[in-house]
Amino acid sequence: MQELLSQITIKVNEDLFIKNPDSSKLGRRIISNSIELIEEIGFEAFNFKKLGKRIGSPECTIYRYFENKQKVLLYLTSWYWSWLEYKMVFATANISDSHLKLSKAIEVLTETVEQDLSFSHINEFLLNRIVISESVKSFFTREVDSDNEAGVFKVYKRIVQRVSDMILTINKDFEYPHMLVSIVIEGSHQQRHFADHLPALTDIIEGKGGISDFFNRMVFKTIDVS
Repeated sequence: MQELLSQITIKVNEDLFIKNPDSSKLGRRIISNSIELIEEIGFEAFNFKKLGKRIGSPECTIYRYFENKQKVLLYLTSWYWSWLEYKMVFATANISDSHLKLSKAIEVLTETVEQDLSFSHINEFLLNRIVISESVKSFFTREVDSDNEAGVFKVYKRIVQRVSDMILTINKDFEYPHMLVSIVIEGSHQQRHFADHLPALTDIIEGKGGISDFFNRMVFKTIDVS
């Protein structure tokens, strides 16, 4: 999988940037430092002035790449979902058994994220933490409908559709596949957040795959056809 992923270029919706940050060293520095800074101080405190100071470049140079900081967040979350989709596709490609395929897809969506060295300017571990804590701010906005029309959430929706199709392969009469997959994705994020900050609200034990196991059990019991 590592060799295959190393040959992949992650594409992000062009409406999210003015100049593709992946096209230059400065652009990649903007992305890598945005991830580090947002993870350190949170999205509310993040701004281009602080980012410019961090990368040693005038604030105006960042505006050549992004219109505002909301576009940066949308870019980062879109990149993450595209990366996760590739991981899921490769992980399930050679699995013919429908139950095993669905189980593996759920595992990919809910497992602990580690840094992928195939993309040197992206720290996927830190990016996952941003997605967990900040991604709802990408679609709980007044602009969500226009962003949706522009295709900003296309990859996220495609992931949900892929796993929904796996569910329907097992139980074609199940009425709520998209709802169930959305709950798995957002619920796993919530449980990881609880584990870090409100441990009394979760049953995760550090070092054990409790989240993936829980959501695998939940999905298969929910779609049970017996």
